[in-house]
Amino acid sequence: MTWEAFHQRGDVLRSLVAEVGVRRDGILPMDLPGVAQTFHDELDVLGALQLRWFARLSGHIEAELSNQPMDLESAVIAAWRATADELPGIREVQDSYRAAPLDDRMAQAMATATAKERQMLAVMAGLVSAVQADEHGARIGARIEAAARAGYQLPEPSPTPGNVGFLDRIKAALAA
Repeated sequence: MTWEAFHQRGDVLRSLVAEVGVRRDGILPMDLPGVAQTFHDELDVLGALQLRWFARLSGHIEAELSNQPMDLESAVIAAWRATADELPGIREVQDSYRAAPLDDRMAQAMATATAKERQMLAVMAGLVSAVQADEHGARIGARIEAAARAGYQLPEPSPTPGNVGFLDRIKAALAA
């Protein structure tokens, strides 16, 4: 990949993240400019979004663990929720394609990504060792993910420019 292609891919990925955050329908925005030229197919786009989620989740876990190092499981749950608050569109896309993958390749990729994410949750919560992660991590991580989801609601979508309320228009007029 050339330097220019690398930066173009980053730009398109940022557009994808922003678009799924606005649309909030759980569907990959394959119609977005540059997506077809940059990514091979839906699985490639889903993989890039999954990597963005995983990296952000890892960062939030590290931050939470530094804030509350004595309650590891609560820190991991808080990190999962913070990531979902920050990237609700990606979370919805992942949930949608995990529940209804387009084909067998996507089903396998989503199953693997889900297992790896859950293994990380279990290891970072201190409930399994890295050695035990393959054997028990996905099961224990699923419990942690369920605890993070329990009582949690993704943030409401913010109004899009075409869906601006009356009060928002008045505020904008007064500000001008």
